[in-house]
Amino acid sequence: MRRKDKEITDNSLLDDILSNNTICRVALSDGDTPYVIPMNYGYKDRAFYLHSAPEGRKLDLLQKNRNVCIEVTDSIESVTSKKACGYGTKYRSVICTGIAHFLTDANQKIEGLKIIMKQQTGNSEWEIPEAAVSNVVVLKIITESVTGKISGI
Repeated sequence: MRRKDKEITDNSLLDDILSNNTICRVALSDGDTPYVIPMNYGYKDRAFYLHSAPEGRKLDLLQKNRNVCIEVTDSIESVTSKKACGYGTKYRSVICTGIAHFLTDANQKIEGLKIIMKQQTGNSEWEIPEAAVSNVVVLKIITESVTGKISGI
């Protein structure tokens, strides 16, 4: 990281940011073209859980290349100024890289969906209907690298 003074090195702060947000941006590779999508997620034990319809562009891309980059930003606040170069943004952000794994076992899929629901609602006591489990793709992204940056906070 170029700006070491802005780097988040505290693992508990990195986990706090990832555990207390609900939307991430997932970057995939479409050959030489990047593809980024916002997604709801669940985060537990340095792994992201994502769900998807059983077909679509992101799944097509993940079948070819399971490497992903995930970004989460919070505490966003614009900083204004009377001078153009005085503008900026306060934020905390985390970027993770990892490998996407397709969960195929029904119990693992249910666990992943419950982790997503807990992240989204704060409640982990959900009944997941069997039809929903069989009609959804659940991905587990095991993080390989995690970096964070804080600015102006």
